Amino acid sequence: MSPAAPTCVWPVGAELGEGPVWHAAAQAFCFVDIKGRAIHRCNAEGGQRESWSTPRQPGFVLPCDDGNLLCGMQGGLYRFDPKTGNFTLLQAVEEGLPGNRINDGFADQRGRLWFGTMDDAEENASGALYCRDRGILREQDRNYIITNGPAMSPDGKTLYHTDTLLRTVYAFDVDAAGNLSGKRPFIVINGSGYPDGMAVDAEGCLWVALFGGWRIERFLPSGELAGVQPFPCANITKLAFGGADLQTVQVTTAWKGLSPAERLQQPLAGGLFSFRADTPGLAQHYISTEVQK
Repeated sequence: MSPAAPTCVWPVGAELGEGPVWHAAAQAFCFVDIKGRAIHRCNAEGGQRESWSTPRQPGFVLPCDDGNLLCGMQGGLYRFDPKTGNFTLLQAVEEGLPGNRINDGFADQRGRLWFGTMDDAEENASGALYCRDRGILREQDRNYIITNGPAMSPDGKTLYHTDTLLRTVYAFDVDAAGNLSGKRPFIVINGSGYPDGMAVDAEGCLWVALFGGWRIERFLPSGELAGVQPFPCANITKLAFGGADLQTVQVTTAWKGLSPAERLQQPLAGGLFSFRADTPGLAQHYISTEVQK
């Protein structure tokens, strides 16, 4: 993990910060505030800050191979142009479930998009896991109340996905066509907190942010706990590796769900944090804009 405590590089005050991602072409980290309806961007040190308002709740933002960003918002997938701030609808998602919203997302080695949906009220198991490959959207798994953290092993053969309220991270086998099989529990969080967003490092270890848990945990490919990174606030939502050597880790947090007294005790909750990792992460992949004919 890191011998030094994480530092807050941007006290942005996100109600529900989520989805940090390293955009190498822009030399910047991007992330969202779901409840604050915003996209934020900064450099590896937390400087050169930019923010954009979103028309609906954004669950993630990911770089595309055409230089734009793909934003998953409540109701659909949108192309986002940071130069103009404009959003263009690419594909509607779950039009028949207006109470659902898109949550966490991930781009794999083949340029496919993996993302989950969830009940915005966090009550009904109406959420699902999807894969979008060259414009074709396929449901891969379902019956989630809160989905989180699609992430993939370095060889592209194992997908990790979280059922947050069950405190369980599942592993799936992935074939070359993006089909999933062999769903099985990978880890179950027995301590405090709920598994949220995730990232995989170059050694194939899975780093799991814990909402309400004051920490990130690192797990070996075997599922054995290998390290813990404490934080000065409770709600840790996701992490991303970036910078020139992929050893700068930026981490989103949230003040959502904290009482007024807890917010006074955690003045940096909702901030963007950073620390240096001993192990580099994997290079961020780009969403393919190719459309299947």
